[in-house]
Amino acid sequence: MRCLRLIIALVVVAIVSGFRANMHMKAEMPSLKKVAAGVIAGIFASNLANLPANAISKADLDSLSYLQVKGTGLANRCPEAVGTGSLSVSGKKYKITDLCIEPKTWQVEEQTVSKKGEVKKELVNTKLMTRQTYSLDGVSGSVDVKDGKIVFTEEDGIDYAATTVQLPGGERVPFLFSVKDLVAKGNGAVITPGLELSGSFTVPSYRTGLFLDPKGRGTTTGYDFAGALPGLQNGVEGVGEEALFEENNKKFDVLSGNIELAVKNVNVAENEFSGVFVQEQPSDTDMGGKKPKQIISKGIFYGRLEAQ
Repeated sequence: MRCLRLIIALVVVAIVSGFRANMHMKAEMPSLKKVAAGVIAGIFASNLANLPANAISKADLDSLSYLQVKGTGLANRCPEAVGTGSLSVSGKKYKITDLCIEPKTWQVEEQTVSKKGEVKKELVNTKLMTRQTYSLDGVSGSVDVKDGKIVFTEEDGIDYAATTVQLPGGERVPFLFSVKDLVAKGNGAVITPGLELSGSFTVPSYRTGLFLDPKGRGTTTGYDFAGALPGLQNGVEGVGEEALFEENNKKFDVLSGNIELAVKNVNVAENEFSGVFVQEQPSDTDMGGKKPKQIISKGIFYGRLEAQ
């Protein structure tokens, strides 16, 4: 009997002790939550400082090794200059080197029909489908002053990049983001904040001459027509021939685009400058099989001025 009473007493003590410990933990829970929230907020704040959206300098990029850059997306980033000075391009022969152009947003011009039946054009926001390989880098060219205005002529570098964006409805629009053969004329003779450069460039065909479509048709190789449509080879007119002509008549389209660049910052010590740009160019034509769409790209650019 005494043993039973002892066991019951021990059980009661254990239950009471556990209940008090539980109440003590509940009393401390709010403070623990605050501590955890503070830690998470600190981690989140530190990560914000390392997000790709923040500006990065040329010196920062040059200080990193290949393995430090690999897989981070930094190879697709353009650096930004800091300063409000000015760079003169008179007296010597100069060239712009390390020109980097990084688009941030893409819009596609689409035709929409209102409820009243009115057809109008509007810019539609898109979703990027390409991995981080769409920036242009290492672009270079000569700089001259003609009629008191700067003229930049693109000559070399990675001046085009295959890119694809997706419309809200799911349609994907491929295009060759380009500044090939760009000739841009400025509104002044000095590279300084406020300088604007604008000009046209070449947009080569998205597909090369060796490309074959699913039916084996191409420009320099493959068939001239689909295998199931031999009548078109002899020019026989028939139902649907006009619709299929563009698909059979493959061609290497070379189109053109326009770009405007505005200088925002100039670092005289490093002979570098950066700013923003707006570019308009056509999309892929599927080697003449469809009409191109107009693409509007907006983003940042960076360049360095060097004496030849």
